[in-house]
Amino acid sequence: MNDFWNTILDFAETTTTRVGKQLMQDFGKVQASQKSDGSLVTKSDKWADQEIRDAIVSTFSGYGILSEESDSEELLQAGQTFPNTEWCWVIDPLDGTTNFTRGIPIWSISLGLLYRGTPIFGYVYVPPLNQVFHGFWAGSSGLTTPTGAFLNNHPIHTSKDAPSKNHFFNLCSRSTDIIQPGFPCKIRMLGVASYNFLSVATGAVLGGIEATPKVWDIAGAWVIVQAAGGTWVSLNSESFPLSPGIDYSDRSFPTMVVSNSDIVPIFTPFLENVKF
Repeated sequence: MNDFWNTILDFAETTTTRVGKQLMQDFGKVQASQKSDGSLVTKSDKWADQEIRDAIVSTFSGYGILSEESDSEELLQAGQTFPNTEWCWVIDPLDGTTNFTRGIPIWSISLGLLYRGTPIFGYVYVPPLNQVFHGFWAGSSGLTTPTGAFLNNHPIHTSKDAPSKNHFFNLCSRSTDIIQPGFPCKIRMLGVASYNFLSVATGAVLGGIEATPKVWDIAGAWVIVQAAGGTWVSLNSESFPLSPGIDYSDRSFPTMVVSNSDIVPIFTPFLENVKF
């Protein structure tokens, strides 16, 4: 890797390691409050958000930031409207807050670096499991990037298996209507959007659906899944590129991820009863 990409990767590792250390101290011990959209937030979410913001500002002058959390109306408006900058970090400081507050050890810190509105680098750290995912995906950006997807610095790739009752498919709580007679896989529900899709990237799971993910839930995983050979299926509108000036606070991106394009037709008929 050249110096630029080394800087990006080192920054993601250093920042999430530091933030993750404190979050592990808070894990299962903090009280949550309910946001206007019904999701939970804790003081740990807000602390982690500010730590990551401050690190970005001090390291990457002129880069935009799009984030889930904020402490003020001014920051909320600025933080959830996509900026008119060539480069932008999209951050979810604590994906899986409900798991985090209940002591369930699946939650993550998710970072995505976007170039002209499209993610090209993803980094997701899962502190309770000591798992670090990262990947690069140049796509049609015209940039020269490193290649591949990695778990703890080891290359990962999606499964080439055909669906069967010995394979898993991940759902969220809002996509359970997909469970119908003849569904070809066993069902799992992990409670964390990023990890839902990353388990496909490792080959552990053949597919997954998230009915209402926000952009900060998927920006990092979007890169890693595709770099690992997976197929990303947008079920409403295309997730990327993002558009400057658009407020993404209430915009969801219904998504299905599968291990390879050949099995998309196997699962799409089951989507008819799912409301997005």
